[in-house]
Amino acid sequence: MDLRARNKQATREAIGRAALRLAIERGPHGLALVRVHDIATAAGVSPRTYNNYFSSREEAICAFQADQSRRAGQALRARPAGEPLDQAVTAAVVGLYTDPEPDKAGLRMIMMTPELEGEALKAFSMAEGPLAEAIAARTGTDLARDVYPAVMAAAITGAVRVAGRHWLEPGNTEPFAAVLRRTLSCVFSAKPPQPPQPPAPPGTPPGRPPGNSERPEGNNAT
Repeated sequence: MDLRARNKQATREAIGRAALRLAIERGPHGLALVRVHDIATAAGVSPRTYNNYFSSREEAICAFQADQSRRAGQALRARPAGEPLDQAVTAAVVGLYTDPEPDKAGLRMIMMTPELEGEALKAFSMAEGPLAEAIAARTGTDLARDVYPAVMAAAITGAVRVAGRHWLEPGNTEPFAAVLRRTLSCVFSAKPPQPPQPPAPPGTPPGRPPGNSERPEGNNAT
């Protein structure tokens, strides 16, 4: 990432942090009380600059989740090639979503506010495409024909959302990483599809593998 791209990303992150902080500070109905001018001022930018980055307050507040999700496929591709899929996904996703550990107040605000929860769902869904591509590459499946990579990607992003809800339950003192590992472990009961077998030659009896012919009885050559 070049300097200009880093500066743009830093500005985006500053606006997102300011938007979420203001929403939390203004209480349970904080979203309705936050104005674009307030967010821009808190982030040290102009309202015009704010509008160049975000089209709504909800989008700004959920910017961190969206940026995380966009990196999900890259995180999986960075895992060692020979690592089993379940281990690779768990390490990649736990590293991505728990470093740093989510802020409970911010996550609660997002997941308990209907407008923000919808935006967060859209943000998490951004991970599905890149994750499916990375899973297809790792498992040798064809993303255009096999449903396995897309289904797994959707299940993984769902596991992240479920982990967030459980982590926010009253009295839960577990680290988010522990909850996330537990929800991800539920995903991997599904197995990758087997490579397709070549078509059997005409006349092959059902159930016999192609090319596995039997010698006729009584023709025991010595």
